[in-house]
Amino acid sequence: MRFDYLEPKTITEALSLLRKYKRDAKVIAGGTDVMVQARNKTIKPDYLVDITNIPSLDYIRYNNKHGLRIGALTTIRALEISAELQNRYPIISQAAGQLGSVAIRNVATLGGNLCNGLPSAETAQVMLALSAEAKIIGPNGERYVPFADFFTGTGKTVLKPDELLIEIKVPKLQPNSFGKYIKHSPRGTIDLAIVNITVIITLETDKRICRNASIVLGAVAPTPLKAKKAEKVLKGKKITEELINIAAQAAYDEVYPREDSIRGSVEYKREMVRVLTARAIKEIMAR
Repeated sequence: MRFDYLEPKTITEALSLLRKYKRDAKVIAGGTDVMVQARNKTIKPDYLVDITNIPSLDYIRYNNKHGLRIGALTTIRALEISAELQNRYPIISQAAGQLGSVAIRNVATLGGNLCNGLPSAETAQVMLALSAEAKIIGPNGERYVPFADFFTGTGKTVLKPDELLIEIKVPKLQPNSFGKYIKHSPRGTIDLAIVNITVIITLETDKRICRNASIVLGAVAPTPLKAKKAEKVLKGKKITEELINIAAQAAYDEVYPREDSIRGSVEYKREMVRVLTARAIKEIMAR
C-alpha cells in the first residue's frame, strides 16, 4: 500500500489538490472506511487527501427558518450525543448510535459515511428518509443534490473526482413527526446490517391517522431504497394492526436483494423487511 498523503487545511486547498490529481486521488474524511479499503486493495489511490482537519466543516446548526445544517466532518459520535438532535431529530441520533463501536464513531464522519455509498449505511437511510440535501462544492461552485439522487450504485455517488461534500441540509420536521431506526445484524452495532430500516411517520392532530410516511430500506438494493408502495398504504389512513401488516407486506413485495449476498439469502432479507417494517411502525405508534 503506497500512496502520497496530503493534508489540506482549507476547502480551497483541498479542491486544488483534487483538481490536480483527479481520479488518482481519494478523499479521507475520518478514514474508517477508506483505510480498510486501501489495505484490502479494494482501492489503489496514488494520493490520499485527508480533509479531516479542515475546521470549518464540523458543526451542527439549527434555526427555525432553514432547519438543520450539519458539516460533513461532524463525527458520528457527535450526532449520537447531540442534545439538539436528540430533541429535534432523534432519528439521526438513533441511527448514529448503531454505527460501529464508540471508538469508530469518535473518528468516522457523516460525510465519509455518506460518500462511501454503502446501501446499508445508517446515515444514508436517515438522510433519504428526512428528504435531506447534500451541499457539494467543486470548480464550478456549489450545488445541492437531494439524497434521493445522491447514491447511484453500491459504493457510488454523484460526486465528481474534483468535488467535495461539505454540508448536509435537513428540512424542518412537520409537527407530530416520529421516527424509528432498526438495524438487524449478526453482532449488533459493530457489524454491517443484514437489513436495516428507517421509518418516519407524521400523524394528524388525533395522533392516529397518518398524514405522511417515509420508509427507507437498507442492504436490499444497490442504494438505500424508498418503500413507496408501503408509504402509500399508510398515507391518509388510521393506523391499525391490519394496516401495519398490509404496509409490511407492501415493503416485502418491493425488494429484490441480490442473490449472491453473503449477509443473507434473498428470501431471508425480504422476510426481515416485512418483520422490521411492522416492528418500526408499531413502536412509533406505541411511543
